[in-house]
Amino acid sequence: MLLLECLKIFLARIADVSLGTFRTVLCVKGKSIEPFFIAFFEVLIWYVVAREALNSTQNTFYIAGSYALGYATGTYIGSLLSKLLIKGVVGVQIVLKENNEKLIKKLRKIGYAVSVIELKNDYEGKNKDMLFIEVNSKKLKELTKIVKEFDEKAFIVVNDTKLIQNGFIK
Repeated sequence: MLLLECLKIFLARIADVSLGTFRTVLCVKGKSIEPFFIAFFEVLIWYVVAREALNSTQNTFYIAGSYALGYATGTYIGSLLSKLLIKGVVGVQIVLKENNEKLIKKLRKIGYAVSVIELKNDYEGKNKDMLFIEVNSKKLKELTKIVKEFDEKAFIVVNDTKLIQNGFIK
């Protein structure tokens, strides 16, 4: 009986916290309708499981442990689901150690839209290129791997993109 109650609390916490994590990511991405419905079910599940845990006749650490472990597991699963299900676009700024036309040509050849700004006289007195690329977040790992092949010390900054109008994204 205790094992079944702990399992029920654990699984319910996974469900509500995963929904909460997913809802938060959608809000950050600028969505509003989907998070509204997700929040309803998230809090409904939370209310039922919290009431069950607090009113349990089993006065043991196992109930509290199941509740806490479900929360932690739900956070992990929610973050994995968010990465898998939410497609996003990120802005990537890359400062190269030095000007590198070969890298820029390769990126453009394989389909990345690359904007280049020449940076003059850095702290060492050198000229460098800064690349601006908007890319689907699923392609980020591929992009950084290519950049690192050409410039091991490239400085890379990635930001979520909220709005895109016109242009081209791989």
